[in-house]
Amino acid sequence: MFDSFLHQSAASTPDPTVVKTWVTRLVFGLAIATLFLMALGSATRVMNAGLSCPDWPLCYGEFVPRDQMNLQVFLEWFHRLIATSMGIAAIGLASLTWWYRRVLPVWTPWAATFALFLVIVQGVLGGLTVTELLRFDIVTAHLGTGLLFFSTLVAIGTALLSHHGTGNVGKLKWVGVTAVILVYVQSILGGLVSSQWALHQCYGTNQLCAVMNSHLAGVVPATIATLTLIVLSWRTPALHPSLRRWASLAGLCLLLQIALGVATFRLHLQVEPLTVAHQAVGASLLGTLLVFTVLAFRDAPVLRKAETWEETVNF
Repeated sequence: MFDSFLHQSAASTPDPTVVKTWVTRLVFGLAIATLFLMALGSATRVMNAGLSCPDWPLCYGEFVPRDQMNLQVFLEWFHRLIATSMGIAAIGLASLTWWYRRVLPVWTPWAATFALFLVIVQGVLGGLTVTELLRFDIVTAHLGTGLLFFSTLVAIGTALLSHHGTGNVGKLKWVGVTAVILVYVQSILGGLVSSQWALHQCYGTNQLCAVMNSHLAGVVPATIATLTLIVLSWRTPALHPSLRRWASLAGLCLLLQIALGVATFRLHLQVEPLTVAHQAVGASLLGTLLVFTVLAFRDAPVLRKAETWEETVNF
């Protein structure tokens, strides 16, 4: 397959199917790498390693700080290394989609350029987290931009997948949009709790309890929206099987996320792997819901076409 891709790259009229396949694989590869990067960032934060490299973009004035290397320095240094690699990959993705723009959907290069813009913003925010000494609003914005970049990649990849809908999605696509928005907001609230150490401060001095309680209250609407999506997916007749599978996967992510959240809360953030897993599963839930929603919107036009054809015949 890769040989054929190289062959088509050299040709004047590349095969749209081959180009689309490799761009899709690259996008999903970047999405998985972004998920890993966010988990790594979470590990860096909960291990108090965010300022282990006191300068930026280098670490102790070196690309590889061998003399100062320990677990905390390694976490921060490795996080920066992967983030830099992601930036280079995003440049490659944008360049590739513009080069093959004639055989890709017209929106693809623009979406890839938007993803590249988010990477640039993310890099600036990453530098500010160090120079501003982990200021909570910058740390939260850093997480929010990372989640938005991840969501953009998932949306691009899903929109490029082959999908033949049944036209029975109905209002499910809007339930999906609601669930995506609520889970994203809940993730930002979680980042705010983490960046301000609100759980510890709420227990210790009764400060920042409003932030903590907002995050706890946010569980309810996000959970209701996701459960509604799952129930309606299984009750909608002749719904595409892939939509039901993604809805079921969202349900599994939701159960795991709630379990991890309860464990993290009861253990007062003292078990770092639980905290990291909580954020990673939350991002996975967001990505799963986004895949469902994009496929649902791609399914919807089938219904409209069928209705138009039926109206024409009746006329």
